[in-house]
Amino acid sequence: MLIDKKIEIGFLLFDGFPIACLTSIVEPLRAANEIAGQEAFCWSLVSELGQKVKSSANIGFEADRDLSDCQSIDILFLLSSPVAGFGDPKQGHGALRMLARHGTTLGGISGGVFPLVRAGVMTGRPVSVHWCYEAAFEAEFPEMDARREVIVFDTNRYTAAGAAAAFDLALHLIEDRLGSDIAHEVACWFQHPMMRGEGVRQQVPNVRHSGSGEKLPPLVAKSVELFAGSVGQPISIAEVAQQTGVTPRQIERAFKQATGLSPSHYYRAMRMKAARQMVVYTKDPIPEIAAAIGYSSVAPLVTHYRAAFGLSPSEDRRRINRFRVEDNAPLPSV
Repeated sequence: MLIDKKIEIGFLLFDGFPIACLTSIVEPLRAANEIAGQEAFCWSLVSELGQKVKSSANIGFEADRDLSDCQSIDILFLLSSPVAGFGDPKQGHGALRMLARHGTTLGGISGGVFPLVRAGVMTGRPVSVHWCYEAAFEAEFPEMDARREVIVFDTNRYTAAGAAAAFDLALHLIEDRLGSDIAHEVACWFQHPMMRGEGVRQQVPNVRHSGSGEKLPPLVAKSVELFAGSVGQPISIAEVAQQTGVTPRQIERAFKQATGLSPSHYYRAMRMKAARQMVVYTKDPIPEIAAAIGYSSVAPLVTHYRAAFGLSPSEDRRRINRFRVEDNAPLPSV
């Protein structure tokens, strides 16, 4: 299949972006060109002003162009950490909105969904949000339709949750452009077992498991789902029991057997993980974070946070800040 026009893709990089997300989409596109024997895809690195950008691993990347020189680009993906942003937000956001008006497809990979949404080009659209950024995203954008699906397509907006999802996204682009046979061969080149699409949910680690590799039992999995939906408005074990049609004692036994934790301790660990996302990836005051995960005061948050992570939320935030690559680019990012 000969392609008469190649697809030009830009990667708008911010300091602190994860390299894996870049290579996971570029490498399959490169392989597709080789297999097809033609340049079906081309790409370039973009930064706000054409400046050099440092990744989360502190490796520098030279930009091929600046954001004002992207009119010829068909698809522009944003790659960043959650708190990265433009040096001149008004101009940067305006440039993205102009590209959107002119028909450029826009997307965000992993933390790149944060500056994408801040630009105002995702209003009314669903967004794939990596599970480790979920609490921070919902705290900053409570009105957005944040989803745990690995990829979300919405007309000319593409979002993907992490590096493996970026690979899946590249396979979809290849399939649309060059057909399923070449997409399958690319997947085989990299031993990528399957191309995940819309509706596939992210794998999320358990707080603690037996290590057998088995999934959580249905009762425990359903309870965890209820916990996850009630991080900010705490739900009692009695309420979970009522909604699952069992007794609190049955839930206690099921959790102990499957996770080694009581359901209340498992739930607290989930809430602490959500709190830590907000500590690390937002600038919200600690009292607001406490309220966001259902605490009426800071004191119990500090007690439980210290028990979980060995230091207070404020100490943890100061520690993370010492690892910042630049002002708005913290580590880690995924």
